[in-house]
Amino acid sequence: MMPHLNSHYIKHLNLKLVCLAVAVVLLSGCKSVGPDYQRPPLPLPAQYSEAGSQAQVAVSSTWWMLYQDPILNDLIDKALQNNTDLKLAVARIEEADAVMQEVGAALLPQVDLNAAASHSRVTEAGSNSITSANPQSNYKVQLETSFELDFWGKLRRAKESSIAQALSTRYAKDTIALSLSGLVTSNYLVLRSLDSQIAVSQDNLKNRDTSLALTQRRLKGGIASALDVQQATVASANLSAQLTELNRLRALSVNQLAVLTGVLDLNIARTNITSTLIPPTPPAGLPSSLLEARPDIRQAEELMIAANANIGVAKAALYPTISLTANLGGESLVLGDILKSAARIWTGGLSLNLPIFDSGKRNARVDQASAKQKQALASYEGAIQNAFREVNDALVNLRQYTELEAALLRSQEAAAIALEISTNRYQSGYSAYLDVLDTQRVYNDAALAFIQSRQARLVATVALFKALGGGWQAGAEGLKNANGM
Repeated sequence: MMPHLNSHYIKHLNLKLVCLAVAVVLLSGCKSVGPDYQRPPLPLPAQYSEAGSQAQVAVSSTWWMLYQDPILNDLIDKALQNNTDLKLAVARIEEADAVMQEVGAALLPQVDLNAAASHSRVTEAGSNSITSANPQSNYKVQLETSFELDFWGKLRRAKESSIAQALSTRYAKDTIALSLSGLVTSNYLVLRSLDSQIAVSQDNLKNRDTSLALTQRRLKGGIASALDVQQATVASANLSAQLTELNRLRALSVNQLAVLTGVLDLNIARTNITSTLIPPTPPAGLPSSLLEARPDIRQAEELMIAANANIGVAKAALYPTISLTANLGGESLVLGDILKSAARIWTGGLSLNLPIFDSGKRNARVDQASAKQKQALASYEGAIQNAFREVNDALVNLRQYTELEAALLRSQEAAAIALEISTNRYQSGYSAYLDVLDTQRVYNDAALAFIQSRQARLVATVALFKALGGGWQAGAEGLKNANGM
């Protein structure tokens, strides 16, 4: 009779489990409380103030390749591999992924195996003395499960929030990578500018040393005065001091790149900025929709999504919490009997937790979640507006620095011709040495100013890339225009 009863109970339990599964499926289709996320409209112009007719342009994450410099490409590769800030961001991504998995696991039943064994003796001289074997053993093993019915969508909203949080950490890493690559590129451009300034200063120093030797010979011949010699000596010494300062700044720039790339023994050969680095020119008509590619804006939006979902989590706490519990196993005095039908034990239960009065605590949590959502929205809108301004500023700077570079190039060319003329006139005895010193100074300043303007123009392109969240991928014509002035 006992096996028949146990079989009946097992069938009855299986029927309950089937009904429970059906109920879970039906309840999972219920609409979650709280607002569903909708991207807020932003009143932005279709394109930037410095842009022409709107073009079809896509964003490239490897924007630094537009400079066509293999050394720069290698430096950025090393920085993206070795930088400690990026390693920290990767660890945060792993943490967020683990949190997301933990939250998602709450949507499924939890099953545990619980086993226990005991051996005990009770008194045989007391009022509750036993007549069975004493001492005795007891063995118990059972599977336990508990499951919260997500009737109001609290767990689903929590999962939605955790997914958005995990995505935000990925965009945070992309933001760090963008800033890092921009910092490496800017420092590399400064380094190349210093290389060019050093090369120009060395050439000018040779010319001044030659002039100094010439005035010394003319002094011995009675043609020049001692004043000419002293003026030439001052000019040569000043340029030598300038060259020393430029070499110092170059060493510091290399050290900075060594830290950014994680290569502490970094050594970079010298080259000329005007011949190896061509400033990329953006295609005309950059659409403002490119801002959506910026990782900091996408991070701000994910944080807004998470805050929006947290409102649903807080509102679901105002409703009843329904949980199901069940266990199935065996218990016996003899370990060998624990799997027999007579030793089977099972329980099933349902619990309901209905908030009645909490002095407004749960409602206050809803208000807190709503306020945080408003904060996230304001941060998102602020990030969009600030990004739009940064792109406009970068476009203005790039255009102005391009015009400045062209003007300074004409100035350098004219200063070189003037220097040649004054030198020839002095050697022919038609002008004083003071004219030579003046034209040497003017040419040195003009040459350095041109190099610095090229540096400023290149750095402005880096600022534009960072403001856009990357480079541009246009058609063949756009890429052709991106390769030079």
